[in-house]
Amino acid sequence: MESRSLRYFVAVAEELNFARAAERLGISPPPLSRAIRRLEAELGVTLFERTTHSVTRTPAGDVLLAEARVALDALEAAGRRARRAAEGPKLVLAVKADGDAGLLEPILARYASQPGSLPVAVRLCGWQEQPRLLRAGEADVALVHAPFDGTGLDTETLAAEPRVAVLAAGHPLAARDRLELADLGLDAGSVERHIDEARRGHDDLAQVLTAVALGKVVTLLPASVTSRYPRPGVAYRPVLDAPPVVLSLAWPRQSRSTATATLVRVATEIAEAARDGAWAAGLEPGGGPHDPGVRAARHRS
Repeated sequence: MESRSLRYFVAVAEELNFARAAERLGISPPPLSRAIRRLEAELGVTLFERTTHSVTRTPAGDVLLAEARVALDALEAAGRRARRAAEGPKLVLAVKADGDAGLLEPILARYASQPGSLPVAVRLCGWQEQPRLLRAGEADVALVHAPFDGTGLDTETLAAEPRVAVLAAGHPLAARDRLELADLGLDAGSVERHIDEARRGHDDLAQVLTAVALGKVVTLLPASVTSRYPRPGVAYRPVLDAPPVVLSLAWPRQSRSTATATLVRVATEIAEAARDGAWAAGLEPGGGPHDPGVRAARHRS
């Protein structure tokens, strides 16, 4: 099965109109129709039901559309990785600014000390942009908060942090030591939607906190934000029944990079050390008398 056949199929499957699909591809309808017929004959299935007035996908067409998108994205990503490799070996790590739970710097420092480590370029990105960058071949590994689209990715959970409510200092609820979701008019099922709404129109955490201080937004953030970003006019309060925010490391499932595997291993080790309190004891994570060991990353090297 050739990539051109898949591209032709995806155009028709998305447009559900041969004329529009042909225009999108820059070809005429007859060769497009013949190409789809050849693909159906090659696969031995009918991909489209055609009438004089409509084109609809069959169940086989629905399955192939999902798979073809992944396959074509993987081909484009492979080309981008090859071009990046020609510029010199390095790892690109994607992360949302302030979205690393304090783990990014120790991960980079520990990784740099590993035999065979590569230079790491940190790519700062927008909310939930990391999975797209991984699938597009623009990043090799990413720190990303759940929930996210993990299609085509392997992941390793690094941290699960409690959430805090973030309110203007003058908000009535700021007078209380701790809160519950009901105090915010929320339940466990509405937390992510509420957070997405609070982020809307704001590019980064600084803008969100400014909106909070002005009384325009009340939101939930990981507890690590409280010590890293104290801010006049903003109050942080524990929310006892809020679901934790999960930070994961993600990388392309088809990756066979030993450098990526090493970074995954190091990140897992650092995260375990942090959970076990090695930092609080003033010890190097993963070293000295308090060595939590290395949990095997699921990266296939």
